[in-house]
Amino acid sequence: MNNSHISALRTKHAQLQAKLEREEVRPMPDTSLIHTLKKQKLHVKDMLRQESSPA
Repeated sequence: MNNSHISALRTKHAQLQAKLEREEVRPMPDTSLIHTLKKQKLHVKDMLRQESSPA
């Protein structure tokens, strides 16, 4: 398990969450962007799960 890689993934997940939250509160949110951000966030979450699971 590479702690720096996991840390980078957690940071990326948090950044995507922040972008998602900012987009969702805009007066006219871009639903396509929201969908893309959610997919990216899910992908990062899956990668984190794989990294955290014992080999």
